[in-house]
Amino acid sequence: DKDTVIKRIPMMGCDIERIEDDHVDIEFFPNRPDLYSTEGVARAIKGFLDIETGLREFNTSSSGIIITRDSEIKNIRPYLACAVVRGMQFNSRSIESLMALQESLHWAVGRNRKKVSIGVHDMGNLTPPFKYIAQDPDFKFTPLDFTEALSMRDILEKHPKGIKFANLLEKFEKYPLILDANNNVLSFPPIINGELTKVTRGTTDLFIEVTGLDPAVSIALNIVVASLAERGGMIESVLIDGKIETPDISPGIMELKNGEVEELLGFKLTNEEIITSLKKIRYGAQLSGNSIKVSVPAYRSDILHNCDLIEDIAIAYGFDKIKPELPLTSMTGRSHPISRSRDTLNEIMTGLGYLQVMPFTLTNERMQFDMMRREKAKGITQILYPISEDHTIVRPTILPNLLEILSINKHRELPQRIFEAGEVVLDCKTYQRLGCVAIHPQANFTEIQAIIDAVLRERRIEYTVTGSHDPAFIEGRCADVLINGEKAGVFGEIHPEVISNFGLEHPIIGFELEL
Repeated sequence: DKDTVIKRIPMMGCDIERIEDDHVDIEFFPNRPDLYSTEGVARAIKGFLDIETGLREFNTSSSGIIITRDSEIKNIRPYLACAVVRGMQFNSRSIESLMALQESLHWAVGRNRKKVSIGVHDMGNLTPPFKYIAQDPDFKFTPLDFTEALSMRDILEKHPKGIKFANLLEKFEKYPLILDANNNVLSFPPIINGELTKVTRGTTDLFIEVTGLDPAVSIALNIVVASLAERGGMIESVLIDGKIETPDISPGIMELKNGEVEELLGFKLTNEEIITSLKKIRYGAQLSGNSIKVSVPAYRSDILHNCDLIEDIAIAYGFDKIKPELPLTSMTGRSHPISRSRDTLNEIMTGLGYLQVMPFTLTNERMQFDMMRREKAKGITQILYPISEDHTIVRPTILPNLLEILSINKHRELPQRIFEAGEVVLDCKTYQRLGCVAIHPQANFTEIQAIIDAVLRERRIEYTVTGSHDPAFIEGRCADVLINGEKAGVFGEIHPEVISNFGLEHPIIGFELEL
């Protein structure tokens, strides 16, 4: 009943947002995209409440449908996975649920469609075989929810979805397109489907295509077809380029060795309890010698290590059954030396009249180098699939972030003095830095020199200074800080061009120091 579900469902790893008479709003976390559909949640709850346990097996057969990729598409959006699902019965709510799952996967797995995008099509008006090609932007078709044909170029400028996701294709001269044997358009990925294949309440057979820049296309496809199978759909495979058959929804096999669960959880469970717990989370599990063989569902993309299995065992067993015990030995925790050092610096800078800020550690090359008049540094840590052009690298320096904060607050009264003791990353190593900036009409070299002198003297660190040639600062009004003969930082008056690049108008001083 409803009360049982409300009581037990948070133990699955989710939050109940709101409870009303006729429905409950639940937030599932990004590590479980298989729970982004009504069908996925129902499947999980049935196992958790012992209504239906063990591995959910899916039968597949061949659809006989072939889709081919041309050579050019492999330089634009190369990964492809497809499936056919037949025998569906839709109403308005089930269509809405399918579309919601699609958009949730675009966000959670697809990184806002850049990494993965999904197209779901009514097969009624389509003639196989299909082809996935790179097409000229002037090619016209009628996009979803439009009544007139537009060129692919115009779709990116006029269609709401085209405007939103145009940046994903801006560097290409040709665009991805999926066509049937009669050149009817299925999809213009990752932007929009064709109106011809719109899913309606009369749709019974679906063609699903997932394109992207990553093998995660297979994960997204498995989640979608598994959800549709829960509604009675029959899954059929598609042959890609005559050699790759998708979807592959066979379970993965993992092995839990004897004692592994106890070692991580800290208490002993029998093999029967472990197997029962695994089956409640919809795994297949059986004893195999001195270990337990576990069948992992194809829709569980979050299972990467045995630790993930053991976490699910604890969830199914019930955290409420785990009794806390006092440790046999008394141990006292203490702050890490880096934390203590950072706390001391925070007190010093606050005492000097500076306000602590905590900007993002993700940034972009333009802010870090171009706007600072600096050459691109080596050893920058790039974000593989950034969801925003503003956050493409892990910052190698702190000063640009502080200048950005001044820019955001330029309408506030002066003076403004801010600092951060935080982390930067270079050559895959994390370093601790202290940075500060101050903006006001009288800001000068003498002021910032006094600040850095106060910080280092308070820390009882001996240092020397020498002339600096950092292009972010005014030549002759900046200096390098040397500790034990090695450069540990730089301070001075920020260059007027840098000030202008950040949209600021008053003199700025600052320093950045290795801790």
